[in-house]
Amino acid sequence: MSVTVTTWYLEQTAPSDLVPAAGPPAEQEVRIVRSGTPLPEFSRFLYTAVGGDVTWTDRLPWTYAEWETHLGRPGTETWVAYERGTPAGFIELQADSAGSVEVVYFGLIPAFRGRRIGGHLLSYGLARAWDLAERWPECPPTKRVWVHTCSKDGPYAMNNYERRGFRLYDTTVEEEPDVPTPGPWPGA
Repeated sequence: MSVTVTTWYLEQTAPSDLVPAAGPPAEQEVRIVRSGTPLPEFSRFLYTAVGGDVTWTDRLPWTYAEWETHLGRPGTETWVAYERGTPAGFIELQADSAGSVEVVYFGLIPAFRGRRIGGHLLSYGLARAWDLAERWPECPPTKRVWVHTCSKDGPYAMNNYERRGFRLYDTTVEEEPDVPTPGPWPGA
């Protein structure tokens, strides 16, 4: 059995394209922190906790060494939103040698969705994509920030990207195997 999946590719080509979202109310005590130590256990936790209900499965078979190699690449950053000290979601950025920064993954753990954290985290993460070369001297200045989202992602993903100033530059439609949603861990 298969499912038709539409994938949209979006980009920003200048820092001025970013349209920041309003932050959550101060009483929510939301802060965003870069995960400064590449830690496969933590990154895998974020990946499965955020993506478990929206069919993020491509990294599930990765070994510890594969996670470590990926996270250790220059220009790869994970920014984590915390609400009152609890991880609420993350944005993962990855620079290439041509000055492009991809938003590889972005999302919130289900318990934190609908609380005005997502737009704030995306805005903050995009600003970090535009100034990424300041933290990574081996990376060229950012010329473009891009992301892809698909019809399997959350219902507000595309709208959030467009509201932050992304423009659509490509669309694909493919048949994919209908994979059951694994939840945050196998058997959940």
